Amino acid sequence: MVLMLTLTGEYALRAMIYLAQHEEEWPITGKSIAAGAAIPAKYLSKVLGDLVRDGILASTPGKNGGFRMVHRADETRLFAVLAPFESFGKRRCPFGNRECGDDNPCLAHEGWKRVIETQQRFLQETSVLDVAMTSSTEAGRPRS
Repeated sequence: MVLMLTLTGEYALRAMIYLAQHEEEWPITGKSIAAGAAIPAKYLSKVLGDLVRDGILASTPGKNGGFRMVHRADETRLFAVLAPFESFGKRRCPFGNRECGDDNPCLAHEGWKRVIETQQRFLQETSVLDVAMTSSTEAGRPRS
């Protein structure tokens, strides 16, 4: 299954998962997050700044500074992490309609609408901790 996200949204999720998995090390520098989550440091810098501005992360300046989550990982929903980076509102119709909606549906509207609603429900119900624990558990498993 592939969740349709921008690269920026994916990097935001990966950074948050890394932070959740390393809570005992907070605050964590952007450089450490970039290395640990395999994200280009320059790109991550902007993502982390946006997450701070949106109240998802807090930053501490200085030699011992870095980033930490504002709320616990089990209270932080994936939707909140992605909202600054993804267009969850009105989207272009992937099937060619200039305006696609319940009033002017494309041929795939009903099926596509269910996909979007399922994605939204998943993001609103799933916490960073939910995926961080799954990721850390599976990280050590050999691939079959």
